[in-house]
Amino acid sequence: MSNPYALSDDMPVYVISVAANLSGMHPQTLRGYERVGLVIPRRTAGGGRRYSMRDILTLREIQRLSQEERINLEGIKRVLDLERELEQTRLMAAELHAEVSRLRNELESTRAVAARLAELRRSRTVDPDATLVPVRPSTRVTFWQAAAPSATPLPAAAPQAKVSQVTAPRATTDDNK
Repeated sequence: MSNPYALSDDMPVYVISVAANLSGMHPQTLRGYERVGLVIPRRTAGGGRRYSMRDILTLREIQRLSQEERINLEGIKRVLDLERELEQTRLMAAELHAEVSRLRNELESTRAVAARLAELRRSRTVDPDATLVPVRPSTRVTFWQAAAPSATPLPAAAPQAKVSQVTAPRATTDDNK
């Protein structure tokens, strides 16, 4: 957290008496719910229970399901487990949606580059027989071209070739200036 005094809903700050008061239950009921695994408060180094606001909201939901919906504790536990699973699935779906969006953008960018390269090839600005290969700025590139035939023939074992070497310019940084 950027603010050390800000509290999240998961911060365990409420002792059992305060949590019981905020949830409208008796402290013994909270202990019973802990025994069956409905709400598990965090513990201090001394073993004291500490409830978070999320725990208190869960306790209120347990009370609502029990009193209004007439669901037993096993049913409530199942409902809470399914709600947690649903929330995890929603988070995963959101992450996957963001990843799909990122990949779509990357694909569109790649398609735009491919279309531009195809356009350059069609317009003969780029040698159509050349292979398009990305080159790093510090890469040394050697071009081999067949030389024009000379007036005096060479032995068959020694073909003529013209070699030119080009070194791509290095990118400058503040350190290289």
